[in-house]
Formats: sequence, C-alpha cells, structure tokens
Amino acid sequence: MNILVVDDHPLYRSGVVHALHATLPDLQVTESGNVQGALAKLDEGGPVDLMILDLQMPGCTGLDSLRTVRAHRPDVPVLVLSGNESPTVVRECIDLGAFGFVPKSAPGDMLPAALGLVLSGGVFLPPSSLSIGEPASRAQKDAWDKLGARLTERQRQVLLGIVQGKPNKVIARDLNLSDATIKTHVSHIFDALVVSNRTEAVYALARAGVGINELQAQMRPEH
Repeated sequence: MNILVVDDHPLYRSGVVHALHATLPDLQVTESGNVQGALAKLDEGGPVDLMILDLQMPGCTGLDSLRTVRAHRPDVPVLVLSGNESPTVVRECIDLGAFGFVPKSAPGDMLPAALGLVLSGGVFLPPSSLSIGEPASRAQKDAWDKLGARLTERQRQVLLGIVQGKPNKVIARDLNLSDATIKTHVSHIFDALVVSNRTEAVYALARAGVGINELQAQMRPEH
C-alpha cells in the first residue's frame, strides 16, 4: 500500500509520515512539497492508494489544492489535513469529493482512525463537523435503520460510489450505466435517506455511525 503525503512544511510532513509508519509499519510513503509535484508523481504511474493533502499550499488559496487534485485525478482518494477546521470548510471539502478531513489540531489517535475508515472506502468526518446543521429527524433515523430494505442492489452500488466521492459520470462508467439512469438512482437514494444532496447523504451516514463495512453488512442483496 502506498500513500502520498503532500504538505509544504517539511517538519509537519515528517511528523505525518512518522505517524503513518507507526500505524502501518509496512506502508510505502511518497512525499511532495507541492501540488504540481504530487500530480507529477501520480502521472509517473506508481500506485497510490491515498493522498493526504494539506489545503494551504504554495500558489493555492482556499480549496484550490483540492480542486486541482480532484480535477486532474478524480480516481485518487484524498484525505484532507488542514489548520482551518471550520465546519464550512469541512463540508466544502466533502462537496468536492474528499474522502475525509482531519484538523491539524486533532489528537494523535484521529489520523489512524481516519486512515482505517478511508482505506476501507468510507468517509471520515471530525466529530466537531457532525454537530452542524439540524439534528436528525425521526423520519431520517427511521430511514437509516431501514436502509437495507429501502434500496435495491443497484442503488446500494450507487450509494457506495456517492460515499466514495465519485461524480455521477464516474459511477455511470463503473457500473456501465447511462448518466440519466444514475441520476434516477441518486434521486431514489436521497428520498430513502430523507436528504436533498450528496453531501447531506454522506453526513447522514456519518451521523448514523454507518461506514462502508457497516453499510455493506446491513444491506441484503437482491435475489
């Protein structure tokens, strides 16, 4: 397994690499001090299972670093590390397809927890971000509890794509379906979860404590 760490501060980057090796001793770690260098390493063709990306990079403002990576390599899962832990920023990162967000002020055990979830295909959200927005309604809680019964096997596959931050076009390609068919499935999924958009769906599952493994275990395939 190979993880690409992208951060322009060598000392902090070294700390992240050390934490990664402490968590996964056999891990291969590649480093880059800027987004362009990271994209060049990706273009060299080496396997990368996850990119850990600092938002504040040279030549980038706001969420530009994440936008650039997602635009050029939407197939590479990205875990964001940032000193800006505003709930709005966290939500915007998830909107852009990040697989998770870890504040730089987080306790030491949060990064291993995030790695475990993201590498299994889930989306990691810091606990502080889950408190924003309205509390789950009774209808939403009921929908989450009955999630397996409400979705078809194909809709479960589409939901996994949504949680993994894949745009509709990529989900359509992966499942060999048309964009229109995927949009129809997404609409049904939103109705089943009692949400109105992709980010709300991710947050709904996170608030319900449902990760990828739990999602798959709860859902019974059609016969």
